[in-house]
Formats: sequence, structure tokens, C-alpha cells
Amino acid sequence: MLWPLRFCCNMHCPAKADLQSGGPHSGRRALAWIIALTLMVGCGANPGRPVRVTIPTGASLGAASDSLARAGVIRSPRLFRVYAVIRHDDRAIKPGTYMLRRNSGYAATLDAIHGGKGLVHAVTIPEGFSLSQIIPLFASKLSLSPESLTVAVRDTALLHQLDVPTPTIEGYVFPDTYIFPEQTTARVAIATTVKRFEQVWQPEWTARLDTVGLSRNDLMALASIVEKEARLPEERPVIAAVYMNRLRNHMLLQADPTVQFALGAHQSRIYYKDLEVESKYNTYKHLGLPPGPIASPGRASIIAALYPANVPYLYFVALPDGHHEFRNDFAGHETAVRLARRAWDSLATSTKSAFGSADTGHRRPRSR
Repeated sequence: MLWPLRFCCNMHCPAKADLQSGGPHSGRRALAWIIALTLMVGCGANPGRPVRVTIPTGASLGAASDSLARAGVIRSPRLFRVYAVIRHDDRAIKPGTYMLRRNSGYAATLDAIHGGKGLVHAVTIPEGFSLSQIIPLFASKLSLSPESLTVAVRDTALLHQLDVPTPTIEGYVFPDTYIFPEQTTARVAIATTVKRFEQVWQPEWTARLDTVGLSRNDLMALASIVEKEARLPEERPVIAAVYMNRLRNHMLLQADPTVQFALGAHQSRIYYKDLEVESKYNTYKHLGLPPGPIASPGRASIIAALYPANVPYLYFVALPDGHHEFRNDFAGHETAVRLARRAWDSLATSTKSAFGSADTGHRRPRSR
């Protein structure tokens, strides 16, 4: 019984016309292929681990079978195509990303790509995204209404689970890549991201909260500010230290990202007039941390907030290349701000020369 399988695997795939032709050997060849395919169709009795396979829009059966073979879902693209021809299912493949098991078998695989069984959607939440960015992303990728997602992020069960005082779970939708099956609801999608946050959060981090003197919600608020401020990974613990030092000294945090959050819309630059916005999230007006996170921090920023650098800095200012200048005293900070302003103005001038316009009238360099 093994001979026909080896024989067929080494033969060129017969075209559809070969199977339907009336030549003297066509019936014998077709019978041999059918016997081989019968053996191969059932080879998914012990399927392996799930793998992701993407079938692009407009992909032919040949392109789809090659992708399936590369992922290990099927063994032979040629045999799979013959099987699809015999079943008259060699057209109308449903494109998309599938989660299929390796060695699934031809019948199950063909059923999947024709009926959309196993179709999934990959959604990547970048670090530092806020709910105002995450909700449209999920709505687009999962074909969900923004209204249903808005309700989901206000789910009282999740708020109670996280023990947060804010009206939404802002900051706890953990940044990661998620694979969601077709027809995933808004509630399930959001709950999945919160579950991921709970998986990432370590027991030793909870113990560390007493050392830094913060609740988990306050820690996440600090981590979210660090996430929005840092451009260089190595600066995260230093930025966290600046804010911790200011908290200990009962100084206003003066964190520009909290003002952006209070304004309700992302702005590439904060202007002096923006610092007057009335909100508990405006750390230029209100002492201490904001009521909750302003975005979803990644693991690195959470760790930076938990383990800030041992430095005395109280101020920092951002430069165009992404790094910050840190200072201990206000006089030194003012000097750093002047240097930063010249750097930003030089960048604006070069931009104006290149593109014909620049707005520097009341722009302020990002500083504390």
C-alpha cells in the first residue's frame, strides 16, 4: 500500500485536463492519483501545533498550496491541488490569515480555506498607544463598532478586577500582538488584552510597590508617562527617577504627555497656552501623579518605574535627536533649555528651507 503513495509523490501533478481526458492511460493515472490522495487526505489524524498562514486576496490555488506547504499544514502542494480539482473546489478560496494545525490533512485544510474556518486577525498594539488610538485600531482590524469597544473598556467587571478608580481601563490594554478568530466580540477582545497584562505583571512587582511607595495604579500612571517621554531605551530608568525625585520633593511633575492626554488629542508639540487646560491630568496644575495611566506602557517602562535609576536629577529637556539633557538644579536646567531651544530652532529653520514653512512661534522644547 505504500508503493502508490511514493510513486505519486514523485510524479508531476496531472493537470485537470489529464484527469478528464479520454486517453488510454488517463483512467489508470487518475486511479493511481485517487488512491494516493485517499491515503493523504486522512493524514491529519495526529495534527501538530497551530501555525499562521496568510492567503493574499486574489491568490490562486497554486499560491495558496505553496503557502500551506511551507507552513507544514500539508505535505505536497501538487497532491493538494489534484485533490482540490477532483473535489471541484479549486476556485473561490477565501483570503485572509488562518491558524491551522501542521499536518492537518487535505480535506480539513481545503474545507478551512473555502469556508473561512480558522480565519484570524492579527492586531498589534504599539507601546504608548492610548485608548483613543486603540479603539479605532480594533474597530478597523476586527470589524467592530467603536461604540461596542467604548463600552468594553468601561466594563465595571474589568475595572473591579484591576482595582482602578478611573472610568476606563486606560493603560491596562497591554501592548502586544494578538491573534483573534473571526467574530470576536469587543468584550472578548478587550478582556484578552487585560488578561495579557495580568500575565505579564509579576508577583515580585507587587512586592516592589511597597518599596517605591506607590499603588499599582499609580505605578502604571508613572510607567505610562515614562513610555511617552522616552525615546532611547537606556533613558527610561533615568526619566522615571526624575519624576520620583519630584514626587518626593512635592514638586509639580510638569509632564507634557499628561497635558496632551488632557487636551484629548495628540499634538506633536505642546504650546504655552496648552498648559492652562483644566484637568486633573494636567500635571502643570495638579501635584502628584494623574488619576491613572495616560497610555499603555510596555514591560520595559513598567520595570523602569519599578526600578528607577539612582540619580539626583530633577529636570530634563528633550533634544531633536531623541536624547534628553538631565540636570540637578534649575539654573543648570535653564542653560540646557536654551541649548535645546537653539537645536529645535535650527531644525525648524532647516525644515523651513526644505519645505517652505515652519511654525515656531510659541512652541516650547519638551522639558521639566
